[in-house]
Amino acid sequence: MKKQTYKVLGVMSGTSLDGIDLAVCYFDFHKKINYRIELAKTIPYPEHWKVRLQEGVSLSYEMLTELNSAYTKYLGAIIKTFILENNIKDLDGVCSHGHTILHQPHNGITLQIGNLKEFSKIIEQTVICDFRVQDLMLGGQGAPLVPLGDRLLFSKYTYCLNLGGFANVSKVQDGICIAYDISPVNVVMNHYAQTLGFPFDSGGDFARSGVLLPKVLAALNSLPYYKEEPPKSLGVEWVRKKIMPILEASNARPEDILRTCTAHFAYQIALQFTPGSTVLVTGGGAYNTYLLELIKKDVEVALIVPSSLLVEFKEALVFGLLGVLKLREEVNCLSSVTGASRDHSSGVVFEN
Repeated sequence: MKKQTYKVLGVMSGTSLDGIDLAVCYFDFHKKINYRIELAKTIPYPEHWKVRLQEGVSLSYEMLTELNSAYTKYLGAIIKTFILENNIKDLDGVCSHGHTILHQPHNGITLQIGNLKEFSKIIEQTVICDFRVQDLMLGGQGAPLVPLGDRLLFSKYTYCLNLGGFANVSKVQDGICIAYDISPVNVVMNHYAQTLGFPFDSGGDFARSGVLLPKVLAALNSLPYYKEEPPKSLGVEWVRKKIMPILEASNARPEDILRTCTAHFAYQIALQFTPGSTVLVTGGGAYNTYLLELIKKDVEVALIVPSSLLVEFKEALVFGLLGVLKLREEVNCLSSVTGASRDHSSGVVFEN
């Protein structure tokens, strides 16, 4: 008989490079799945690691192998310290997303570093990780993976919207879970905020002070990706190839680019919603009040921003759940979301 309660550490590092999110989570499988986040913390990346991770997309195979090994050791040290400092005991596993360096599903490529076998030895725990690769082998996008957690934990909302490095949405339509990446968000916004000397555009204040660039906005909204049907997903490579050349060619002030990008992202996000719906909003972009204002200006919906604990650690929570489902040998990846040939239980388990 399967266990009914689990204590795991969910670990997430997103493309916005805010840091490593760590969340000690409890899951109870009696009747329906209940959850509780007991302890959570974000460990910011030091500047040299931010640079290394940003440059990863351009590295050779040999250099990527070296980066993967170094990051696995770094991540392991962070987690081991967190466990020891907080006297965390009796974990059923550490469920880690790793950090995405490459995501080119059309080429059958996705790489999340920090998922090497030695990870489990460093932290002396069972590790469940590398959730995306199997899905690509089954013909899927390998992303997004969070929507199964949305369906199991947050089904009372019409939509779940995550505003991280990228915006992604999940919904249940005709009994089928559908989810996809909508557009970039913080992976672009943070870049331009940093040119102004700030890690991010707090509350969207820089964007609010900027001037809209109509030609840039039109060029962004005309990108073919937005007309594609799901399943679909985005990576940093796409941003560098499609978004950044448009923005750089404008030679505009960072404030004006932020204003225009915020309008662009809000418009693309609003297109996904049916008026009158309820939308759970999480991720760092949930604090960007200007972005939320523009979304609501474009479509009449209730944007529900929960507690800061859930805003900041929902993805770590869900990867904790995906790891538990893997331990239970239950489906944790939906073909309706990724386009894989079948639902499956993805990830690998490394025993300590």
